[in-house]
Amino acid sequence: MLRQPVKLKLGYIVIYIATGCLGFLIIYLFDIVSLKRLPVVKPGTWILGSGLLVYALVMVCLRSDRLPLPIWSTWLGWALLSTSLLLLVYSLFINLPFHSTYIAPGVGNKLIKTGLYALVRHPGIHWFILVLVSLILVSSSSLLLIAAPIFVSLNIVLVTVQDKLFLGRMFDGYDRYRQETPMLVPNRQSINAFINSLKQQLGA
Repeated sequence: MLRQPVKLKLGYIVIYIATGCLGFLIIYLFDIVSLKRLPVVKPGTWILGSGLLVYALVMVCLRSDRLPLPIWSTWLGWALLSTSLLLLVYSLFINLPFHSTYIAPGVGNKLIKTGLYALVRHPGIHWFILVLVSLILVSSSSLLLIAAPIFVSLNIVLVTVQDKLFLGRMFDGYDRYRQETPMLVPNRQSINAFINSLKQQLGA
């Protein structure tokens, strides 16, 4: 009698994690579509890929056994979720020009090196990790403990492929940007560049 629930949980793990992986694969195709200058496929690619990933995360949170976390962790999770989600949205859709990056055919017409992109070349990774941590605290999902490391690993693979194969072809000056700004871990130079960028934006 105990085997059926176990098989059902394993089925959830496979289905939802596979759905999230498919989302990452489609997001990976976004760069190829951008280089091919396909107008309708471009926004459809990131909407479909992001939608599958969000669906997988929601279902992983809902269809899971609950971890025995204290009540205060839920409040901490909501505070962390609101902050990390805002920073994720800002880094992907505001710091980057939304229309040229996600809607217009081709690639963006300008390499963004200011704001969070002065700190590291792929700041969205950090906020995505914090979103997953906050979801674990909010939902107490034991299944998310399995899914989160897989999704984080896929995200790092995605941005590594972007960085090495696509972004240099998309933007003039990216090779120099790669030399000046670390990929994921800030250093003293990038922290100073980030602070100076904030000062310039606030001064403007």
